[in-house]
Amino acid sequence: MNLVKNQKDDLNIELTLTIAADDYAPVRKKKLNDYKRNAEFKGFRKGMAPMGMIEKIYGGQALGDAINSIIDEQLNKFINDNKLNILGEPISSEDQKEIDWKEGNDFEFKFDLGLSPEITFEPSKEDKVPSYKIEVSDKAKEEYKENLLRQYGKLEEGETVGEEDFVIADFVSEEKTVEGAYVAVRSVADSEKKKFIGKKAGSKFKLNVNKAFTNETDRAAMLKVKKEELEALNPDFNVTIVNVKTFVPAEANQETFDKIFGEGKVKSAEDFDKAAVEQLEANYKQESDYRLGKDIKAELVKKAAVKLPEEFLKRWLVKANDGKFSKEEIEKEFAGFAEDFKWQLLRNKLIKKYEIKIEQKDLNDAAEGYVSYQYAMYGMGNVPEAMIKEAAQRILADERQARQLIENIEDQKVIEAVKNVITLQSKKTTVEKFRELK
Repeated sequence: MNLVKNQKDDLNIELTLTIAADDYAPVRKKKLNDYKRNAEFKGFRKGMAPMGMIEKIYGGQALGDAINSIIDEQLNKFINDNKLNILGEPISSEDQKEIDWKEGNDFEFKFDLGLSPEITFEPSKEDKVPSYKIEVSDKAKEEYKENLLRQYGKLEEGETVGEEDFVIADFVSEEKTVEGAYVAVRSVADSEKKKFIGKKAGSKFKLNVNKAFTNETDRAAMLKVKKEELEALNPDFNVTIVNVKTFVPAEANQETFDKIFGEGKVKSAEDFDKAAVEQLEANYKQESDYRLGKDIKAELVKKAAVKLPEEFLKRWLVKANDGKFSKEEIEKEFAGFAEDFKWQLLRNKLIKKYEIKIEQKDLNDAAEGYVSYQYAMYGMGNVPEAMIKEAAQRILADERQARQLIENIEDQKVIEAVKNVITLQSKKTTVEKFRELK
């Protein structure tokens, strides 16, 4: 057995492993004996089939098993003995010759290894990143209050149909009648929307439903048919509006304040103003903090000048994803992957440098924060704590979601540590200008 190293450059190694017949023969024999011991054939007691039969049936598989076990052993030994920090895993070289898998042959295998780069960069006050404070304008405050009141609004009987209204209508054709169909006017295609606008209860008009409702799933639900039945359906209907429903925002009164903010927390128009500003400031801070973290990552990765064995990684990504992505797709998305990968390598270095540790409390807090955010997205701001904790534990029990949370926490902790080392340049801005930033 012979293993030859070819150091192609600082980040790439090619290994040539030669395995002679004498190297794998004892391993193959042991594999065959294992097969014999467990083999069950008609006419033979378990483990008593003749070796000739075992050889005929399992010989090729035993050879492959023996060679693979030797390859794994030798590659792992080389990596450990040389204390190599590799990226991904070894992959077969592009110039690997075709193997003649025949017992008694000698075999030669070539493998490429991608090495993790050495990172010597240390963050310092010389590294400068802008930190934005988004100011709340009167216009933004009023729009935010209006949106809050709309979230807690309700549908009331209306007179004429407006663009934001809803209608209950009967749809009748020669072959199909649908009574009481519920239509959101804003979901109607612009070319057909004018047929609804300004109409009252009792108004009648003709409508091509294919033109009016381009989303087939929504159209099928409205007409109460299966999606696959739409093609055979005559799209021309006579429509009669039964009711007009107008969406009316909630009034800015104590009942509404209690629903939005919790009982007794907001008691006046002035309190409403103050609460709206506080929520906007909190929202803006989340946006600016996210931006700051993103900018810090980009600046540090740029300064660290992390190099990667890019061609190796592209080939490894194709192999690791087991054909889910083509070479062309990997090439197209590689720039974004590379930047993220560079940050991961730098983050790992900084975790060790700043002795950052993740406690169970960090995980619980992150999971509960994520759950609360999800509920808030659906307008549920006063969810019981027990429900949040239960949902958080379900997330932590999912390995993929838990791993994502850990990476997010690592990001946050590293960024917090780095903030104390680099120079943050405070800048005030409007939300409009902030969102125009590249």
